Amino acid sequence: MKTRFFFLSIFLFACLIGQSQIKVASVLGDNMVLQRNAEVKIWGKAKPGEKLTVKAEWAATQVGTTCNEKGDWLVRIKTKEAGGPYSISISSPKDKVTLKNILLGEVWLCSGQSNMEMPMMGFGDSPINGSNDFLLDADNDNIRLFKVARAVSAVPVDTCTGKWSAASAETASGFSAVGYLYARLLQQKLKVPVGIICSSWGGSAIEAWMSHETILPFAEAYKRTTQEKSAIHQRASNLYNGMISPLVNYAIKGAIWYQGESNIGNYREYAALQAGMVANWRKDFGVGEFPFYFVQIAPYWYNNSKANNSALQRDEQLKAISLIPNSGMACTIDIGEEKNIHPAEKYTVAKRLALWAFSETYGMKGLQYKSPSYLKMDVKDTLAILSFDNVALGLSTYGKEVNCFEIAGADSVFYPAKLAIKAKLANVWSPKVKAPVAVRYGFCNFPNTSGYLYNTAGLPVPSFRTDNWKK
Repeated sequence: MKTRFFFLSIFLFACLIGQSQIKVASVLGDNMVLQRNAEVKIWGKAKPGEKLTVKAEWAATQVGTTCNEKGDWLVRIKTKEAGGPYSISISSPKDKVTLKNILLGEVWLCSGQSNMEMPMMGFGDSPINGSNDFLLDADNDNIRLFKVARAVSAVPVDTCTGKWSAASAETASGFSAVGYLYARLLQQKLKVPVGIICSSWGGSAIEAWMSHETILPFAEAYKRTTQEKSAIHQRASNLYNGMISPLVNYAIKGAIWYQGESNIGNYREYAALQAGMVANWRKDFGVGEFPFYFVQIAPYWYNNSKANNSALQRDEQLKAISLIPNSGMACTIDIGEEKNIHPAEKYTVAKRLALWAFSETYGMKGLQYKSPSYLKMDVKDTLAILSFDNVALGLSTYGKEVNCFEIAGADSVFYPAKLAIKAKLANVWSPKVKAPVAVRYGFCNFPNTSGYLYNTAGLPVPSFRTDNWKK
C-alpha cells in the first residue's frame, strides 16, 4: 500500500512539474492564421512579474515583456506577406510554450444568428444546397477554421472554447456554411491562407452582441433585453461578453454578419443598433475601420401572411449601409423560402458577400457587386417611372414574371401592379390607380412571385417602398 502511494505521489508531482506556467490566450493556438502585413498581438497569462521572451519564426528579433500584477502579458509583433508554416515560442527562465503550424494570411470574423451558425451539414429538414459536393473538395490546408463555443456572461471575459483546424470534410461539415464558403472563395481567388473565426448563436438578438456601454443609450432596447424573461442568448451584452470579448485582441481583416430575424418585432431601432454594434466592435478590436459586410434577411412568412415586419426590417437593413462606413449588404430577396427560415442556398449568400470583399477590400476591378437600389419615382399620367442605381446595363427579370409590385394613389390603398422594363427604368401601373403616389416592391413577409428584378449581373433589387406611410 505504501509503495503504491509512493509511486502515485511521484506521478502527481511529475504531472505538476510538467504543467506549463505560461498560458496563451484561448483563441491562439497551433494551426492558426494570423493577419498578414499587420501588427498582431500575442497574449496570455503567467506568474505576476515573470519575464517572458516571444520569438516569431518569421521575425528577425525577439520581443520581451513582463507580466503585470495579475499575471497578464501581451506583445505586439509585425507580420509580413502571406506564408508559412511558422512557429511562435514564448519562453521564461523556467518554461517554454511553442505554437506550431501557423500561417500568415487573411483573417475574417463571421457572426450572427442561425443562418450564420447553420453548418455545412445543414439542420434537420433544412439542407444546404450542394453541401456534399463542397465537402468532397474541402481538404485545404490553406483554410483554417475556429468555431467559438456558445457562451454567455454577465461581464466581459477573456477566454473562450475552440480550436484552430485545417479545412476538411470533417471540420467543415460542422462549421458555418456561409463562413466556410466565404473563406473558400477568398482563398481560391487571393491564393493566400485564410482564417475564419465563427462566433454565432441561433435565435440571438443584436442587443446580445453589443457591449453594456453600447446598448445602454438605447433605452427601449436595453429595457426589453434585460428582463428576466428574456432568453439568455437575447439578453443585452450576454454574447458580446462571452463570445466577442475573448477575441478582441486578435487582429482581423474584417467581419461578415448574418442576423436580424430575431429583431423583426423591434425593427424601428435596427439600423441604429447595427451601426452602434459595428462602432463598438471596431473600437474594441483596435485595427481601424475594418470592412463590415452583412446579409439582408431573406423573405419568410413568419406565420402571418398579412404582416410586413420582415419587409420593414429589410428596409432598416438597407438604411444601415448609409450609417456604417466601409460596409456593404448582400441582398437575398430571391433565395428565401416561404416555410423555412433557413434558406438552403448559402453559396449564393457567401458569393455576394465575397464580391463586396473582392471589390472594396481587395481592390479588384471589373466586378459588379452592388445590388440595384431605388433612386426616385417620376409620374407621367397613370405611369410610375422608377429609377435605380447600379444598373450599368439595365434591369432584367431573367424572363420571369415579376408580380410583387404594388401601386397606390392618394388614398393609400395599394393594388397589384404591372411592370414593364425600359432599359434602366421600371414602369409600373394599375388600371385601378389613375394618379400614382406610391409604389412598393416585394414589401411583405414573403412575396408570392415567380420572378424578381435584377441588374444584368444577377444581383437582385432589394424590397423597397417609395412612401413613408405608417399604415
